[in-house]
Amino acid sequence: MPKRNKNILSCCKVAAVIPIDERGQMVLPKDVREKAQIRAGDKLAVVTGEQNGKVDYIALIKAEVLDETVKSILGALNKQVTTLP
Repeated sequence: MPKRNKNILSCCKVAAVIPIDERGQMVLPKDVREKAQIRAGDKLAVVTGEQNGKVDYIALIKAEVLDETVKSILGALNKQVTTLP
């Protein structure tokens, strides 16, 4: 079995296990919302990871954080492309 980097998921933890109701809705626990500074009206991006056509995980990312990350990545790529000979 290959060695795993113990730090690869050190930033992640299971913060809560929550039920999904019959309408497909869930409630983020108050302590998670407070720690993440999520307020009513905030937008969250739903990010999924798939393998073999099956969703293995679902992550929620604050939309403004995702927006900033994408802009940063695309900005760096744009600089690389414009400096090519």
